[in-house]
Parts: sequence; C-alpha cells; structure tokens
Amino acid sequence: MSPERVLTEIDGRELSLSNLDKVMYPDTGFMKSQVLDYYARIADVMLPHLRNRPTTLRRFPHGVEGMSFYEKHAPDNQPDWIGTIEVPSKRGEHDPIAYTAVNDRPTLLWCANLAAIEFHVPLWHVAKGKPIPAPPDYLVFDLDPGPGTTIAECCRVAQWVGDRLGRDSLFAKTSGSKGLQLYTRVQRTTWERLGERAHEIAQAIERDHRNDVVSTMRKDLRNGKVLIDWSQNNSSKTTVAAYSLRARPEPTVSTPVSWTEVDKCAKSGNTATLSFETKDVLKRIEKHGDLMAPLVTTKSRAKSKI
Repeated sequence: MSPERVLTEIDGRELSLSNLDKVMYPDTGFMKSQVLDYYARIADVMLPHLRNRPTTLRRFPHGVEGMSFYEKHAPDNQPDWIGTIEVPSKRGEHDPIAYTAVNDRPTLLWCANLAAIEFHVPLWHVAKGKPIPAPPDYLVFDLDPGPGTTIAECCRVAQWVGDRLGRDSLFAKTSGSKGLQLYTRVQRTTWERLGERAHEIAQAIERDHRNDVVSTMRKDLRNGKVLIDWSQNNSSKTTVAAYSLRARPEPTVSTPVSWTEVDKCAKSGNTATLSFETKDVLKRIEKHGDLMAPLVTTKSRAKSKI
C-alpha cells in the first residue's frame, strides 16, 4: 500500500483513500481529508436528497482552482457494490448513460475520494413501476442574482414566490455560490405541465416586479435584477444537491435555510448571514436537523398551489 493511500472501513465497505493531504481549497488550506470528513459526517442528512437519483459528479482533480469536469458516466473503476442507474438518451439516438447511484455513505465517500467536490441530481428518482426518467418530484426555482444584486435580493424574490405558492410547502436553500433555490413538492404531473407552470409563475412575478425580476436568460436584461430560472424544470436538468460542497474560494455548502433567515437577509441586506461553510453546516444540523427533510419524506402531505 502506497504511503499516499489509507485503507479504511466505512459501514462495512473497505475503501482505499488517497492523497489525503492534498489542498483542495488553496485560499483556506482546506484539504481532501477535510472534504472526506465533511461528507462522512453529513451523509445521514445528505443521502435522502441523493438516494435513487442518477448523480452527476463535478470533479476537481487538482483542487477548486484547477480544471474540473462533470462526470455523468459511472467511472470504469467503480466497485461492483455501487449501484448504477441507466438513463436513456433523450431521443434514443445514443446508448443509455449509466450514472452512479449514491445511496449510502461508502458510495458518497468513494465519489469524494475521486475529488468529486459537487453532487448534482435531477428532480426525479427511480422507483418500482415508474419509467426512466420518472415523473417529477419537485418544482424548482433557481434564483440567480444578476450584476449589482446579491442573495439578499434573491431573498426578496423568494418572498414573492412564497406569497404565490405558500410558504408551508416551499423550501429554500442557498446555492452555496451566489444565489438561492426554492423547491416545492409536486404529485401526478407531467414534465410539460411542470415546465409550463414554472414559466407562468416566473412571468407573473416578473410582470409584478419589472424593476427587480427577469425570467429570460438574456444577459443584457439582467443588470440589477434577479433571474428566476424556471427552465430547470426539465427531466434532463440537474441542480446541486442539498449539503453539497461548492467550488468557491472557501468550502461553502448548498445549505437549507428557514424562512426566518430568508426574511432577515431580505430586510438587512447582510449576505454573510446566508453564507455557510462546512463547519457551520455541521453545527446547524446538530441544532436544527435537516430543514428540508419534509421535502424528501414520503409521508409528507405538504402541497403547493401548483
């Protein structure tokens, strides 16, 4: 065994972890061992947001300042105890893609050992009797601040979305980067209807707040405004998973937040209140648990005005 490799057992699976002292976040000195430690400790609350969803890995072999690539195909060296999810190509023109199924802690750690910093998942999951891709589980709005705006303005837009859909069924998380994402659970709908409804809501909020909101991707329209990106409501699109690290200068995390926190940030404009690193997130879990747990609980009856 190379001195750069360490054999360990995680939940009954033997893993060979490598390059533990490699610095993944040069600005802070945050090392690969710390990435692995974070994912090991956050797994219990993160896995429900990944389980049975074809996962796209964003890998950074040389740290967040180096080159990166998105990996959809399960790696060739993936152990046989890790499951895969085969997703047909959109028009059947290409071979299906076998994605990694991140369903347990050993798999999460195995992926992180490949320098997978970010985990991205679709809005649907595999279930017995459902087609692949399955019908949508959620509707999502990705609130992206344009030049001259911040997550504080995203919080104000989130309040307007909440007014339309009802806060009780709407769950917010930071993107871990600059923006905010809103999820609500849906049932018995199609991807076409979901996309149409998301577009309608985004356009309605844009009409009511033309100086603050834009619902089209055109960059020349985004100065001083927040983009409500409704186009993510598509079976082939992914969003960053709750509790995933992000490739920023610091080890920030896509973090579920409460409506009280959203309101406070919208009022104060203090963006620091909604920026969380790994150590902050682990403390939040100890105090609050998973604020998005109702979204992934099968017994949840929360419904939005979709």
